[in-house]
Amino acid sequence: MKTFNLLLPISFVLVALPSCQHDLDSNPVSQPNELRDEYYSGGRLGTVFTTTSNAFEQSTPAIEQGGFEDDFNDGEDFFEHAWSVETKPRSGLGPLYARISCQHCHPNYGHGSRQSTYKSSRMGNAYLLCVTTKSDGTLVSSMGAVPMTMAVPPFKPMFYEDKVHINWLPYTDDWNNTFPDGERYSLIYPEVTVDNDCFYGGLQHNGQPLSLADVDITLESTIGFYGACLLDAIPGDSIQAQYAREAKQGARLNPALWNGSDVKRDKAGFPYRFDYACDVTSLQANVSLWEVTNVVSPAFRYNYIPTEYAVTASKDPEVQARFYALFPAENRTGNVEKDIYNYLTNKNITPEMNSEEFYKLMVWIRGLAVPAARDQDDFEVLRGKEVFGKIGCASCHRPTWTTGADEVYDPYGAYNHIGRGLPRYPYQKIWPYTDLVQHQLHMVNDIRTGWCRTTPLWGRGLSRLVTGYDDRLHDCRARGPLEAIMWHGGAQSDARWAVEKFRMLPKADRDAVVRFIESI
Repeated sequence: MKTFNLLLPISFVLVALPSCQHDLDSNPVSQPNELRDEYYSGGRLGTVFTTTSNAFEQSTPAIEQGGFEDDFNDGEDFFEHAWSVETKPRSGLGPLYARISCQHCHPNYGHGSRQSTYKSSRMGNAYLLCVTTKSDGTLVSSMGAVPMTMAVPPFKPMFYEDKVHINWLPYTDDWNNTFPDGERYSLIYPEVTVDNDCFYGGLQHNGQPLSLADVDITLESTIGFYGACLLDAIPGDSIQAQYAREAKQGARLNPALWNGSDVKRDKAGFPYRFDYACDVTSLQANVSLWEVTNVVSPAFRYNYIPTEYAVTASKDPEVQARFYALFPAENRTGNVEKDIYNYLTNKNITPEMNSEEFYKLMVWIRGLAVPAARDQDDFEVLRGKEVFGKIGCASCHRPTWTTGADEVYDPYGAYNHIGRGLPRYPYQKIWPYTDLVQHQLHMVNDIRTGWCRTTPLWGRGLSRLVTGYDDRLHDCRARGPLEAIMWHGGAQSDARWAVEKFRMLPKADRDAVVRFIESI
């Protein structure tokens, strides 16, 4: 168990975060009696007809039908409220952490927003710093997937965010940012630089020191949670068939996920389908709370801390000088370097979130509904849908899937013994607009590895209402659908051919495509 002998400032412990409350400025849309399937983005069990500013926070019909309401509400509380070091019931933060709550990165359960400074305490800043080797594009091991910017004394953050600089630069594409009819658009992208002393202990990769010249530093933002339960219910064989279909059509596929005949799966047979990196197979395998806060659960009995950091901190005279005073219970050998290292790398920490709490979090994450599509019978939307398909957007943004039996599992053996099951979404026709496959857009300052899973488009048209902004793509460089489309048009992009067709459309059809994207 992590024990701390210190008092944090009251202002830190009592951070107040927005809760899921009823909106007074708008009302849910009444559900018509007869609607076409396209309106039910998440199927009958996963769709809600809500267009208020909390549209992404609603529970699915399956939650009520299955009697999961109380567990869902309790699980939601773990997402919304701030974690602290010692204050119950949300204790366990640290010793290193990236945010104090999930909602900091997922404002109103949605996508992060474009930032000009790296301030992890700012609500809506969902950026993670990606530090990768120039040699092969892998994450630098001393930083990991979630570099931590905050630490419980006497420890120090993995990097100092005031030494990170984000500059937004203009970009001119191959068409001089101009459509054939003369309409212009603008594109911007982030350039990240850091001071020489930004990284605590310097950068290391697999035991070897690295200089700033050896690495690339980019940004990745978050995506929304809503509807992930429906993607989780898509059968593995359907995803396998999608890869095979695209391979037959000559698409370039990531060899890390497709070996020419089979899609990569976990030990339970689930294909990788979540996140930009396609590195998560199921919602129950999600590790975000642990990675971001270092709150220890039955699934992970240790801290998310790189070994390189533990070595550096254990040898730091300033950390050594205060460690026993702040952690008297950790004076186990009298060798302060050894005790610090053992504390940070302990593999058997008493869980700070118990099995019941972890289960409720799983109910919540498996219970977030998709807002229904809107205006699907509007003439401009129908025209946009037709053109969207004709020019090839639907090749990657596949409109519809059908879920399978939705047999959920507990990959870490953390909550099955509770015996209450999880919400399920069997045999639903859903409309996420993604093929769940990675592609390459070859953008300037691209996403790490260059491979990025096709992001679902459902619900994104409500982003401005829900969060106040409509930033898109992995680092929020696109300030709306039109810019996102044009960022697909790089010379080597897998989607270049579709963007070339989009460019040649009359303005009315371009506007219709954007209107359609905003309607789903």
